[in-house]
Amino acid sequence: MFRISQYLREVVEAERTGVYPHPKRHGSPPGPVVIWNLVRRCNLTCKHCYALSADHDYPNELNYAEVCTVMDDLKAFRVPVLILSGGEPLLRADLFDIAARAKAMNFYVGLSTNGTLIDAAMADRIAAADFNYVGISLDGIAAVHDRFRRKEGAFDASLAAVRHLQQRGVKVGLRYTMTAMNADQLPALLRLMKDEGAQKFYFSHLNYAGRGNIHRAKDAHFVATREAMEQLFDAAWADAQAGSEREYVTGNNDADGPFLLQWLAQRAPRWVEDVRQRLQAWGGNASGLYVANIDNEGIVHPDTMWWHHKLGSVRERPFSEIWSDTTEPLMAGLKQQPRAVHGRCGDCAHLSICGGNTRVRAQQTTGDAWASDPGCYLTDEEIGFVSEVA
Repeated sequence: MFRISQYLREVVEAERTGVYPHPKRHGSPPGPVVIWNLVRRCNLTCKHCYALSADHDYPNELNYAEVCTVMDDLKAFRVPVLILSGGEPLLRADLFDIAARAKAMNFYVGLSTNGTLIDAAMADRIAAADFNYVGISLDGIAAVHDRFRRKEGAFDASLAAVRHLQQRGVKVGLRYTMTAMNADQLPALLRLMKDEGAQKFYFSHLNYAGRGNIHRAKDAHFVATREAMEQLFDAAWADAQAGSEREYVTGNNDADGPFLLQWLAQRAPRWVEDVRQRLQAWGGNASGLYVANIDNEGIVHPDTMWWHHKLGSVRERPFSEIWSDTTEPLMAGLKQQPRAVHGRCGDCAHLSICGGNTRVRAQQTTGDAWASDPGCYLTDEEIGFVSEVA
């Protein structure tokens, strides 16, 4: 996850004080953020679903006792954050029992939902569960969102959910995945975020996994991606200067870091090198390092977009052992710093910032996890790459 607002707030503070506020590190890093797909069933069949979910039960899912055993191991492994997801996690009968246990163990607990099942009564339950954050997916306004979600009325139901939760003081964010089919919706969604008082906007680049892989030919063109990033940077910059607590973050394309440096060079050039140091400390793509996925059957993956690659089952080995096992070739490569990428990524001047970007895109399109990421929207000139082709 690329935290746009965090870096731009630091630049605003530097502009105010004349000193860049480099945060201090304390101790060894914790375990990874775990995105946990507790259930695969979903009431929607979205076009870009990485889990290929549908509205029926799936066999062999972890039961409550197994979830608790895994949770104990995650806590001992110093995992700080659990994002409870699906499918649609609200379709899991013991979701609130799981959430209560996670909160009692002092995890930061997020809920990722499509929002369509959140009426006033469900909003009361979510508020009582004290989730740290609830993310609701919106891919456009009205009919555009409904087409993505393949359900008429989905937008109205999800927007109603945002309002129900806002009224109960729950921290709510909007989650948006951009493709060529909905790239024009971003300005309206950013306005909606402000109008509805949502505290966070998560922009996801389309990744080549699950249904997103099937529809990769409809991914937004690079020009549209750059324009979208500029809109997000502009919005986050304006809010940072105004002292707003709204957050803007992106995911699934770590070229966003180098592109932010280019954007800053036109607006606050004095602080570009300080931000570069911050981005190098961030390190870019976190798959296999600082973000992990456990699916509904207890299979561990390097992140949610790697569902086709299984690292092991928590029914057979603890998560902590699976995650630390570098005899697994993909994990060994993901944990290697710098990663042994080649092509444009290997020669990129920004490799220390983006970490080689999203390896699953390279693997899905070329069969080689270490090839150039086809989703990088920076030009050869911008990354310092000299093509051998005249």
